[in-house]
Amino acid sequence: MKVATWNVNSIRARRQHVVDWLDAARPDVLCLQELKVADADFPFDEVRECGYEAEVFGQKTYNGVAIVSRHPLSNVVRGLDGEDDDAQARLIRADVEHITVLSAYFPNGGEVGSDKFEYKLRWMGRLHQMLQALFDSRVDQVALCGDFNVAPRDEDIGRPDEWRASVLACDPVREALSNLASFGLIDVFQPFHPDGGVFSWWDYRGRGFERGNGLRIDHIYATPTLAERAIGAVIDREERRRKSPSDHAPVMVEFE
Repeated sequence: MKVATWNVNSIRARRQHVVDWLDAARPDVLCLQELKVADADFPFDEVRECGYEAEVFGQKTYNGVAIVSRHPLSNVVRGLDGEDDDAQARLIRADVEHITVLSAYFPNGGEVGSDKFEYKLRWMGRLHQMLQALFDSRVDQVALCGDFNVAPRDEDIGRPDEWRASVLACDPVREALSNLASFGLIDVFQPFHPDGGVFSWWDYRGRGFERGNGLRIDHIYATPTLAERAIGAVIDREERRRKSPSDHAPVMVEFE
């Protein structure tokens, strides 16, 4: 099973990119973030023509997440606390092929020390609490996929000195991610690229992609019973080379 995640930075702007990538990569499951559209404006028909179904938690202009799958989706829940009226559409989960998949768009955090930064830390803490309440990491197969807005290590940053104090890499957010992972989640991408230097996001500003100034902030974390089945992990840099790309590239992990 191939599970992928991609912050498309507007499904309206990247509609054809997503359709083309589904046709080319053929993931079993694709988690999308930053749709920036209401549910009704998601391209359900185009996705269906590719052989996929989709469950969406949209929001006009900001946020928005989805799970796209070649297999039936069940037990769909929208929102961090199971409430689909959350002010910010950042989380959706569903069961697919005996796995619970979560598509998550973590808060960016604005500036360190700001209200948005504190919201980011609280949100990550609430996600940890939710996982603990719903799942047994020793038994359940869970994949948390999405734009975490956190680079776990300096090796996950092209220019660590420029980013280490930022909301994407400072100690508090890394500690919050470690706390979240302590539920029983494993970064399934990292073992396949232990030396780092592989990135999923490059800022449009300053030609980050062309200059190698990227960060690995898009992740697939899994519980041990699922993580041990991982046999490969890639980031599709070619998608970032396309005309009018998202600033993120798709991340994909293959499981036995």
